[in-house]
Amino acid sequence: MTATLAPAAAAAMNPRTLRLLHAPIVPTLLRLAWPNMLVMTAQASTGLIETWWVSHLGTDALAGMALVFPGFMMMSMLSAGAVGGGISSAVARALGAGRRDDADALVLHAILVNLALGAATSALFLLFGGPIYRAMGGEGASLSAALRYSNVVFAGNLLVWLMNALASVIRGTGNMLVPSLAITLGVALLIPLSPLLIFGIGPLPALGIAGGGAAVVATTALMAAVLAWYILSGRCVVRLRRTALRRALFADILRVGAVAAISTLQTSFTMALTTGVVGSAAGPDAVAGFGTGARLEYLLIPLVFGLGAPLVALVGTNIGAGQHRRALRVALTGGAVAFALTEAIGLAAAIWPRAWLGLFGSDPAMLATGMAYLRHVGPTYGFFGLGLSLYFASQGAGRLGWPLLAGLLRMTVAVAGGWVVLAVTGSLAWTFATLGAALLLYGAILATAIAAGVWFRPGRAASG
Repeated sequence: MTATLAPAAAAAMNPRTLRLLHAPIVPTLLRLAWPNMLVMTAQASTGLIETWWVSHLGTDALAGMALVFPGFMMMSMLSAGAVGGGISSAVARALGAGRRDDADALVLHAILVNLALGAATSALFLLFGGPIYRAMGGEGASLSAALRYSNVVFAGNLLVWLMNALASVIRGTGNMLVPSLAITLGVALLIPLSPLLIFGIGPLPALGIAGGGAAVVATTALMAAVLAWYILSGRCVVRLRRTALRRALFADILRVGAVAAISTLQTSFTMALTTGVVGSAAGPDAVAGFGTGARLEYLLIPLVFGLGAPLVALVGTNIGAGQHRRALRVALTGGAVAFALTEAIGLAAAIWPRAWLGLFGSDPAMLATGMAYLRHVGPTYGFFGLGLSLYFASQGAGRLGWPLLAGLLRMTVAVAGGWVVLAVTGSLAWTFATLGAALLLYGAILATAIAAGVWFRPGRAASG
């Protein structure tokens, strides 16, 4: 039998935690998700804002951003979605089980974990950015632009990890509003700051593509400061306290976060390696088109994260309280919502690809490659959203084996399969069709496995 929450423990719980355990699933999920989804989409738009401004610098600058974007997006996915999900899951499970002291202690442990990982990943790209971007097809002016942008954003990468550690702690308590408000503030500042630093005004010098990176670093610092103030002010359910460091709490974060990081790396490597395949076959103009088209796929990640962060909190809290059936219902409900949203976006992009690509340039080679990508991959975006939402739900459950397996299969089909198809047919269109098939497999396999009950051991009773 699964454990049930003692009445005394329930009585001591914060009302926010009790709502996660007992309120109706669909209204609770939507109430938590809609502001988060709106604001995470706004955060994703920061990349689009920069891309639009940088496109005015020419195709080489646009290709340079396309080379850097998978790596920088990987930092956001690792710090917020992977290790950040491990942080939120650990906090949620501690609160769900009534372990308030552990939940408080997890704040310091979360900050230390993310700072260490942020420093390590910054060093990787600052030291080896050149070889990485050359391997992805960068050359000449596009490679030079990539390095100018990369060196700035990765110099400030530590702030991304710190900001997402703080946001993940707060989301683990079921509070999606405060991180959303902090992100809104950052986006609002980026809109005027990015062109000011890129093109200059008055005594402010034009920094070119590096100015876009500087704007991202400055707004990230502001968001981190707002979230730190909220926790330190005592308004958060959990508090930052001086506490002895405990191996068990680091393990509680990393046993979910480390496995989730592998899944995130799979997604990022898939995009980076596919960019390399496109670049080797068709050159920098095609990379610009593929990168601009694929940016819409990356836009889905923060959109689904807006839904996924509540799923981590809801599933984790219910797992912690022993309410397994309710946790599974939450996961499958969230997956259905994510599928509907992302499939609608993918179909629209497949039908009207020029409406998206035309925002960023008119180069014929860029448009042709981007349109081929969106027409073949867009219709499978729903399966990407389905799989990604269930990945977040699996973080809440602390069970990431199947998301890891499904991600590995996606990467194998997309990269190895795409390379073979390109070698045999010489057609980027067929290569993009292979990428779409990989997304379909990713979502379908993960949904089937979780619905079949792989989170729970055979014979284990489920309550809730």
